[in-house]
Amino acid sequence: MGQRRQSPYHIGHVFHWHAGRSRQTAVHLDRPLDIAPSAGTVYDAAALATTVERLADCLYEAGLRAGDRVVVAKDNHYDMPLLAAGAARIGALPVMLAPIASVDTVRELIDRAQPSLLVAGTRLLRRAATAGVTLAGPAVRTVAVGEPVGDLPPGALTLDDLRGGPRAPVRIGGADEPMISTHTSGTTGVPKLVLHTANTAIGRFPARMERCPIPFLTTRHSDVTAAAVSFAHIRVMAWTASQLKMAPHKVVAISDPGLATVERMVERHRPTMLEALPNMFQHWEALVARRPELFTQVRLYVTTFDAVHTRTVRTFLDASRRRFPVWGWGLGQSEVTGIIVNLFTRRTVRAGGARGDRTNIGWPAASVRVRVVDPETGRRQPRGKPGLLMVDTRARCLTYLGEDDRYRAKCEGRWWNSGDLGERVGFGRIRLLDREVDMLPGQSCIELESILLDRLPNAADVTLLARPDQPPVPVLCLRDGELDPGEWARATAGLPELAPPRLVPWEDVPRTATWKVRRLALREQVLGTAEASGTGKWT
Repeated sequence: MGQRRQSPYHIGHVFHWHAGRSRQTAVHLDRPLDIAPSAGTVYDAAALATTVERLADCLYEAGLRAGDRVVVAKDNHYDMPLLAAGAARIGALPVMLAPIASVDTVRELIDRAQPSLLVAGTRLLRRAATAGVTLAGPAVRTVAVGEPVGDLPPGALTLDDLRGGPRAPVRIGGADEPMISTHTSGTTGVPKLVLHTANTAIGRFPARMERCPIPFLTTRHSDVTAAAVSFAHIRVMAWTASQLKMAPHKVVAISDPGLATVERMVERHRPTMLEALPNMFQHWEALVARRPELFTQVRLYVTTFDAVHTRTVRTFLDASRRRFPVWGWGLGQSEVTGIIVNLFTRRTVRAGGARGDRTNIGWPAASVRVRVVDPETGRRQPRGKPGLLMVDTRARCLTYLGEDDRYRAKCEGRWWNSGDLGERVGFGRIRLLDREVDMLPGQSCIELESILLDRLPNAADVTLLARPDQPPVPVLCLRDGELDPGEWARATAGLPELAPPRLVPWEDVPRTATWKVRRLALREQVLGTAEASGTGKWT
């Protein structure tokens, strides 16, 4: 029987692989890890590998074995990939859950994952106890991580209780075997648990693009790379492997995307590469307005996951004092990683352009094929005609844990139904329009939102809620909480008919762990109904 093919980028191996290389990096944190509150905020290559080993030992002492599943559900921080690495090093399957507001949803995902072990943050355990929710059944052992914030559930252990046991055996899986499960954003309901291998998550294109020497796009040894993302997400597994391969001068992991923390970390480390979620960048525009000098060294900004608005890209590119700063954008999904990509410069997003949305157009990522098809017939749409984006990629996940039927319903042979609407434009490019469930017939919510953000400098966020046979409702988050009627009239001049705007404070807008607006929840909050224009068939 042949030996299993392994990948140096398998999450259970990559930290040790990096520690054995001559060129190394160090990770700088905004606060100590929840798994090691007294260990400081700087980890070199040896410390990262040692931390993974100790976590593997603790998980093994807690009863985790090869072939088992462990759910990791805790506050956002860089110890999420370290915990995943410790579990994968044993041969277990880590199932990563980002901070989710609803403990009932967390409970449902844990039930779906069917773990033998739960690693839970102390704050999550307190929220569950307050809500009267038992996160896992009696057969599931619980390990609490983080500073104490109340009594632990009966039988729960801490990492300190598990230290000092025998060394865990190393049983890292092959490159095409299940390696990790992370969840989708959950904008329309309970997230799906996506199952990936080392190859589909990290080893194949488009994820491996970051490890190729591409001008403007890839990390240099002189770089300071910073990221404020959801560290439980599949994107972080590829990002971690890429940073360990390219070995920049520093890696800066920001767990708290709040303005105060971001200001402190950017001022201290002055990144040359900065990655964050699209809505995080949008929220940080206020920081750029107040302290633009913090971003003068950035040569590359990166956003993945979702649409990004033109005003946001322009704001950050203008803050850089590099001669040719660029913005790398990628539309991706947890199930298939990257779909389309593009680069933007100051010239492409300059004010006064003909299009309202110039930042959600790109080419299919490397080794990815994209079709635009009619939602009803499945036939390919001609250029300029909207349709569903179908994706053919070798980076497609294996299934949804506990929902294999739902996964297969989105597959048509080698084609994956993304549930996104788009259209072909010139030179082989594809323009993102909307999620199908949020569609605005004949228009694009994304484009109208970009136009309104450009015309409303005081708006921190704009979300359009499409309604069947009625004008869409704009939901505005204004920095001063007030909207002048004349300003609104000027902002909507020449646009399709819109309903009167609703003003909602930014902090009251429901969001996912990746900061996407949960439009279904916002629709119910603002309009009192979940009725939408799209079918939601492919969510």
